[in-house]
Amino acid sequence: MKLIVALCALVTVAFAAPPQYTRDNSQTVVVKETPLDNIGIDGYQFGYELSNGESRQESGQLVNAGTENESIAVQGSFSYVDPETNVRYTVNYIADENGFHPQGDHLPA
Repeated sequence: MKLIVALCALVTVAFAAPPQYTRDNSQTVVVKETPLDNIGIDGYQFGYELSNGESRQESGQLVNAGTENESIAVQGSFSYVDPETNVRYTVNYIADENGFHPQGDHLPA
């Protein structure tokens, strides 16, 4: 019984995420969250925004279901604020059977 309790405590500690801190030692917290919505075998979606300006949204859909070419097509975006320049960068992307395709004003064409 003690072994089970110890194992449960260890698992709990392992999955507890430590707080993130910024350069000025202030804590980063989640200000908006779209919880994971696992749509079964058809796809998923999730998103979040942090107090430091970082954010991410993503969704994926199953394409060519039941065929030899079955895959997941993913589209999403992520943003972050450069702490040195205070400039916000955003990358929009698609990842599918043709690869990963990022787009952003700061990325080469």
